[in-house]
Amino acid sequence: MSSEKTPSDKNSAPAANFIRNIVEHDLAHGTYKTRKWAGSPGDAAHHAQGSPDPAKIRTRFPPEPNGYLHIGHAKSIFLNFGLARDYDGVCHMRFDDTNPEKEEQEYVDSITEMVQWLGFGWEKNNCSHLFYASNYFDFMYRAAEYLIESGNAYVDQQTADEMRTNRGTLTEPGKDSPWRNRSPQENLALFREMRDGKHADGSMVLRARIDMASPNINLRDPAIYRIKRATHHNTGDKWCIYPMYTYAHPLEDALEQVTHSICTLEFEDQRPFYDWVLERLAEGGLLAHPLPRQYEFARLNLTYVVLSKRRLIELVENKHVSGWDDPRLPTLAAARRRGYTPEGFKLFTDRIGVSKADSWIEYTILEDCMREVLNESAERRIAVLDPIKLVIDNYPENQAEDCFAPNHPQKPELGKRTVPLTRELWIEREDFMEVPSKGYFRLFPDGLVRLRYGYVVKCTGFEKDSAGNITVVHCQYLPDTKSGTPGADAIKVKGNIHWVSAQHAYAAEVRLYDRLFKEAHPGAGDRDYLDDLNPDSVKVITAQLEPSLKDAKPEDAFQFERHGYFVVDRKDSAAGKPVFNRTVTLRDAWQK
Repeated sequence: MSSEKTPSDKNSAPAANFIRNIVEHDLAHGTYKTRKWAGSPGDAAHHAQGSPDPAKIRTRFPPEPNGYLHIGHAKSIFLNFGLARDYDGVCHMRFDDTNPEKEEQEYVDSITEMVQWLGFGWEKNNCSHLFYASNYFDFMYRAAEYLIESGNAYVDQQTADEMRTNRGTLTEPGKDSPWRNRSPQENLALFREMRDGKHADGSMVLRARIDMASPNINLRDPAIYRIKRATHHNTGDKWCIYPMYTYAHPLEDALEQVTHSICTLEFEDQRPFYDWVLERLAEGGLLAHPLPRQYEFARLNLTYVVLSKRRLIELVENKHVSGWDDPRLPTLAAARRRGYTPEGFKLFTDRIGVSKADSWIEYTILEDCMREVLNESAERRIAVLDPIKLVIDNYPENQAEDCFAPNHPQKPELGKRTVPLTRELWIEREDFMEVPSKGYFRLFPDGLVRLRYGYVVKCTGFEKDSAGNITVVHCQYLPDTKSGTPGADAIKVKGNIHWVSAQHAYAAEVRLYDRLFKEAHPGAGDRDYLDDLNPDSVKVITAQLEPSLKDAKPEDAFQFERHGYFVVDRKDSAAGKPVFNRTVTLRDAWQK
């Protein structure tokens, strides 16, 4: 499997945040120095046979494999893997696959691919730290039996509606289940019957026995096991009972010797139950101190996108987009295909920081980070997106000459490339105006303009079709004014336009992507979020590109001069026939 790579980062040191402060405090005080690691996850007895843990801290990234990762997950990936990298620790890649109904291998594969794409791996100290929660089902079951035997869990036969009614409200305590005071022996026998498939789905649950009057509703005897006959992608049909996430999560962390279990804020109210489960099992000797601790941070709230799994599924299944990797979606697979980079995501997560306070992040910040990274890394090329013909009437018909364009204006070490100039060129339609407006400095009748990297030309006329559309512009070039020659500055012009040789150009499909939603908060208020879809979120055109782009490979990124940043589509391109996706424009067009 992949070993860890570190995405490039212009900052010399990560910005401080409350989680880093906690980690540094724990390291300074030796909070976890007594831990042992036996080389694989396990209970207290297993790790007691190991050596002192070579990892100073252990974090984990634990997605459920029931969908594709999105931009919000990138924040968690950089946080968890970044902490492990920066503090000589290990981050576990764990699939939280305790729900057999919605999990598929397709999602497992896509998740591992995206984590590796962002620059991280899970091998360290000659050990793979790729884990599956379902591999712990045996221990979870054993731990549940211990909770029953110690009087801390019971089998409840109430219906789901009865449990919901008796749970109480935020202002009223719950009511004890009529089955709450069964003996441990009765509960253990029933639980084993549940395991052995002797009861129907939904007819029984195993509940923790805590406090039905607790002000924290999450401590009012939460369910920890349910009956569900479903084939699991990893364990097949071995089990017909499955642990609830809130029960499985702390056990997974403890078996893996995780020190800092970092979650988003919606799990804050679950932390008391997290601690309760671990303490009860430590009392029984199944787990050893020091136990993992859970910490919560604010999840990513980003304007102009939806990150709800339900809504993303609806967008895909109802064909509002072309698939999970449609470049307009906020999935990481889509972001990669659009040309967003790991370095851009790293800069973005550093810039927005980590806090306990919920807030909205403007999508512009993400786009600006991508621009900043691509401005440094992307070589420049010429593309004419809306072409009209420019004919240099006094240029020899069968002649071609080389002009030279820098591959990157700030990186002379990358050299220059050859751009052929011929009698007939493609220029942008907006670079000619029959009647120029005030301040227009491009091409117009009798006007002078420089062909970028080439000659100064003077417009001598134009042609129109029967509908009055301009189809051809005519000009003459001034032979002694070629860029890079002594006469280049002899004639001063205000306008400078780009072009490609009509004879040598590569006609390519170019997809101009924009934001999928036209409103900052799709579906806010009483609106249907689908009503906020942007009808102009993609436009497919045929553009004329400089010939060198014909050999571009999938995921090669360029700045098309004056237009923005573009990437070769990794899915629909073929050898010698690249398709280009617009990643981001040169400037933000959404500022109001």
